[in-house]
Amino acid sequence: MPDRFHAPQSRDLPIALRELRAGRKLTHWIWWIFPQLAALGRSSRAIEYGLRDLDEARAYLADPTLRANLIAAAEAVLTHPGTPIEDIMGPVDALKLRSCATLFEAAAEGREPVFARLLDTFYAGARCPLTRAALTAAPPSP
Repeated sequence: MPDRFHAPQSRDLPIALRELRAGRKLTHWIWWIFPQLAALGRSSRAIEYGLRDLDEARAYLADPTLRANLIAAAEAVLTHPGTPIEDIMGPVDALKLRSCATLFEAAAEGREPVFARLLDTFYAGARCPLTRAALTAAPPSP
């Protein structure tokens, strides 16, 4: 379950928010601040902090601390609407953010508009096709 995110977030969220509000990600925290599906990851951190499926993403959002932290980080990115997302996140992490926003938009089932706002603002409304395909192909959790 999403408990593995609490310790790294308590350590790195202040740094991540400071960097995002300044408009430039500089350090390494993407995996536990903006998680994506584990199936999309290649590194050990991406796999360790990747979410198994839509059910685990829903469990993540059901945790009040993790939900609040994710929304705060997303809102921090949204303070730079005229800046290319690659300039804020770097090219690789810009892709991870799109994957994350696509995943959590689906998990929130329309109840949290911040994810659609990220996708509309920085990706011209394009959802991550790899995330969508993985969600469509994945059987429900037992």
